[in-house]
Amino acid sequence: MINFQYLRTTTAKSALSLLSKDKNAKFIAGGTNLVDLMKRGVSTPEKLIDINHIPLKDIRQVGNQIIIGALATNTAVAESTLIKDKLPLLAMALNAGASAQLRNAATVGGNMMQRTRCGYFYDTEMPCNKRKPGSGCAAIGGFNRMHAIFATSEKCIAVHPSDMCVALAALDAVVVVANLKGERKILFKDFHRLAGDTPQLDNNLKADELILRIEIPLNNLAKNTHYLKVRDRASYAFALVSVAVGMELVNNKIAGVKLAMGGVAHKPWRLTAAEAFLVGKEPNNANFVEAARLSMDGAKGFGENNFKLQLAPNSIIEALNVAKSKAS
Repeated sequence: MINFQYLRTTTAKSALSLLSKDKNAKFIAGGTNLVDLMKRGVSTPEKLIDINHIPLKDIRQVGNQIIIGALATNTAVAESTLIKDKLPLLAMALNAGASAQLRNAATVGGNMMQRTRCGYFYDTEMPCNKRKPGSGCAAIGGFNRMHAIFATSEKCIAVHPSDMCVALAALDAVVVVANLKGERKILFKDFHRLAGDTPQLDNNLKADELILRIEIPLNNLAKNTHYLKVRDRASYAFALVSVAVGMELVNNKIAGVKLAMGGVAHKPWRLTAAEAFLVGKEPNNANFVEAARLSMDGAKGFGENNFKLQLAPNSIIEALNVAKSKAS
């Protein structure tokens, strides 16, 4: 790890002002991913701006929205009575991620900004277009069991690692960010990027911006919801495949449904074709099977991760059936 300057600030404006003075500076909150990257030499910021004392930790309802500050910890959100009551899918996803100790430190904004856990990205001796553009992608033709099957690129087949972000993608969240000129909003589905020709860019946050909060519209999906995470061990493991489901059931028909997957793409992967198919249908296994089939359009394996081509649709079917079973 290189030597770096450490600064602490208490307002968003002062944090952004400090950032504007040094293009090599980075914000740090929980540091659960950034510090690891610095230790490995993958990230080498010359200045860290500690934003933990900015008042961005609120979790509240305003009208028909839930507002979550960017510095709220994963634990605080997952254990919030408001979140468990109104947005249980988000609580489930957060509790499926990492360990209790990491959830106590990790923040919502930091969770959104975390980088892939691809082993080649972390190994500075190996080619990786995400770490060093133009160097190649060692995962293509290499060890790629954890890697993407949707919207892959010849430049990168890494996956986004977050559980929380899969739920937020399904819940139609909105990200509010700011720079020194003011605020702007980004639909959560547009916050993260596909690899394309620029795999080094994980998201659409600009270099001079800070995440302030997440806004999530209230919905009627709280009763029939489920987050399924398939992984190699029961705790502290990243998803091979995950599925976020929220359904509204009225008179044994699906009045509304939200579906997203993790562990399968460079960003949280929304299953819009399956959603469109399911609306108005009966919540039965035959329809869930067809929804899963539609969800796999365009999927492609790279050898060691070919098993995901079967695991993914099976996981969708299971998650939908579990969500349905919660009806009362």
